[in-house]
Amino acid sequence: MKTYCVLIVAMSFCGMASAGIPLFNATCPGEIEVHADQGGPIYINGKEGALTKFSDTYYEAKGSAVTISLMINPDGSPDVSYTGQHRANGVCAVKQD
Repeated sequence: MKTYCVLIVAMSFCGMASAGIPLFNATCPGEIEVHADQGGPIYINGKEGALTKFSDTYYEAKGSAVTISLMINPDGSPDVSYTGQHRANGVCAVKQD
């Protein structure tokens, strides 16, 4: 019985960790528009970015001379930032639908 309970708890944590990329839209300084479908991919100004997964909660998408960084908070909400040419960087505004 003890083993069964441990297995149930472990499986519930695994489900939370593999949430993946959420559906979101964001606007970044410099007229950069970001869109992601549930589970990916991430689009930068309408073009699909090259996606790299660093962990279950951190992804980067590269394209259109910028890198979009996506961090997924414990509640599933996204935090989005960007890095562009000539050290341009900042936080993107995630649109609430």
